[in-house]
Amino acid sequence: MKAPRTWVLAGLSILLIVLVYFFIRGFAPERIAGPAEVPVPPADGGAPETPVSKEMMKATLFFQRDDDGMLVAETRDVPSTGSVAADAEAVLTELIKGPTGGLVATVPPETKLRQVFLTKDGTAYADFTKDLSAAHPSGSDAETATVYAIVDTLAVNFKAIKKVFILVDGEERETLNGHVTLDRAFHPDYTLIARS
Repeated sequence: MKAPRTWVLAGLSILLIVLVYFFIRGFAPERIAGPAEVPVPPADGGAPETPVSKEMMKATLFFQRDDDGMLVAETRDVPSTGSVAADAEAVLTELIKGPTGGLVATVPPETKLRQVFLTKDGTAYADFTKDLSAAHPSGSDAETATVYAIVDTLAVNFKAIKKVFILVDGEERETLNGHVTLDRAFHPDYTLIARS
C-alpha cells in the first residue's frame, strides 16, 4: 500500500514542478523577435513610403544633465517626410549629433544609425552600428541614460511608437556595455526626465 502512495506523491510533485516552471515562463520579459519575424526592408531600399517634402518638424531630443544625470529636453527643427520610420531616423540622427547647449551627449558621437523600422503594433526597431556599444562609457547610469534618451525621444515625437527594441549591427545584444540588457522591448520612462 505504501509503494502506490509514494508513486502518486512523486507524480504529483513532478507535475507541480512542471506547472510552476510554465507559470514562471509565462511572465518572462518580452523577447526580441527572431529573424523571420522582424520586418526586413527591400534590399534596393524600396520606394519611399511617402514623397519627400521640405517640411520641417519640431523634434524633442533628450540629453543628460551633468550634475544629476537626469534627461533634459532640447527642441530642434528636423526635416520631415511624413513617414514615421523616415522621420524617426531623422530624429535619432539628430540625437546622435549631440546637444547644442551645456548638456551631455547620450549617444556616442561615433555611432551611426543603420535604420528604424516599425511593426503594426507600434514596436520600433532602432538599429545602430557597433559604436553604440563599443564607444559607450561604462556604467549603469550612462547606459540607462542612453537607452531612455533613445526610447523617450521616439515615444515623445511619434504617438505610433509604443515600445522600442535597440539593436546593434542588426542583432540583439545581451547588454549595451555590460549593464543594461537589450534583449527586450523598452517602454518609455518619463520619470528620468527633469521637470525643470
